[in-house]
Amino acid sequence: MSLTVNRLVRRKLRLSLILLIAYVAIDVVTSIPRLAISIDTQAQLAAFGKLALAAALINAAVFLLVNPLRVDRVPERFPIILQDAIVIGLILLAATFLSSQLVTTSAVSAVVLGFALQDTLGNAFAGLAIQSEKPFHVGQWVRVGDHEGRVADVTWRATKLRTKTGNLVILPNNVVAKEAIVNYSEPAAPLRLEVEVGASYLVPPNKVKAAMMEALRHSSRVLAAPAPDVLLVHFDSSAITYRARFWIDDYAADDPSRDEVRTAIYYSFQRHGIEIPWPIQIQYEKDWVEPDPNDKIVAEEILLEGVDMFAALAPELRHQIACAAPLAVYGSGETIVRQGEEGQSMFVVISGTVSVVLEPAREELARIQPGGYFGEMSLLTGEPRSATVLAVGDVTAVEIGADLFRRMAAVHPEAIEKIGMAAMVRRAGLEQMRSAAAGTATVETTTLMTRMKKFLRLG
Repeated sequence: MSLTVNRLVRRKLRLSLILLIAYVAIDVVTSIPRLAISIDTQAQLAAFGKLALAAALINAAVFLLVNPLRVDRVPERFPIILQDAIVIGLILLAATFLSSQLVTTSAVSAVVLGFALQDTLGNAFAGLAIQSEKPFHVGQWVRVGDHEGRVADVTWRATKLRTKTGNLVILPNNVVAKEAIVNYSEPAAPLRLEVEVGASYLVPPNKVKAAMMEALRHSSRVLAAPAPDVLLVHFDSSAITYRARFWIDDYAADDPSRDEVRTAIYYSFQRHGIEIPWPIQIQYEKDWVEPDPNDKIVAEEILLEGVDMFAALAPELRHQIACAAPLAVYGSGETIVRQGEEGQSMFVVISGTVSVVLEPAREELARIQPGGYFGEMSLLTGEPRSATVLAVGDVTAVEIGADLFRRMAAVHPEAIEKIGMAAMVRRAGLEQMRSAAAGTATVETTTLMTRMKKFLRLG
């Protein structure tokens, strides 16, 4: 016992020690001549003593041979319930060779105990079957009937589940054996979840599906493979219902994953102008003041005037940009642009803060406050995004596309050239920060201006 750290082995060796003491005590009692013990009683005591000795040796041998002595764990192939079954089977086999009288007595006792303990024995055999078939392992997430949780332990009598609320559910093994078992951790780790959301009948289904797929791509808990998808599932009374199906790698995070996807879908719908309808059973009245679209345009013009790239433009050009550029809303932690993706637009931050990071380590290069901008090189040259930009808190931004700039370039090419010069100055500073390990990168003005004019078709 002192040579092992395995608590199961120590406990079983204590049992063997008790059986050895019983054997010695019986041997001492039967050897004392002063005690008036009949021959039949001595024979029965001797038989029980031999059985105790055999049980002590079998119990110690099985648990010493099967279990690791230097590690406090139970082998996966030989759970406790299976080891106990082996010990009991060997003891019964040994009893058949030690004494025929003992076997007869044991058989009668077994019949009586079988009727008295039929529920307990049913649980024991069911537990043995569960351990043999292994429909689940300790630590896996399962559903047994109406109960769901992580398997905490499987004993002779019951299977214990730890629910997500922290409660311990104890299910008798014979109940577990009769119920349908759903193992969320087998045969593979990825698990598919579903989220349903309703959208207005006025929005084409393909537009809704594209907005939901955008939300799924921007959710950090959703796996890229297997790929997520979106299905139209119902034409309900007040909305068309869509179902987003996606995969995660840990069932314990199913509720946070659904929350993240639902939140991302909400913000994606806001950006794409998709309404989640109110239930038609609810009637509400309020005085609605129609917002003046000119207020939004004036606010954007004031913001653009404070950005260095647009400060030198004439007021009428800034007015064109404010009229044509849409507002976009992003939720906290959402990816606005991803490094390496194609892009033909730039963003001006109206409210909130964004973080510029380099993949794959997500090393933060800068944080951009309201009035700042990013993505200008993709707008002017069509280059892939050079960094990933994440929303820090909720962010509202103005997205300016290349098509708008092409229309402006046809009328005011000199204004586009001013914007390009301002972008090159910023690009040079960023290149110096990113190439510290490889030397200072040089941005050639002529080459960059040539790419910009070619992409915008300035001739």
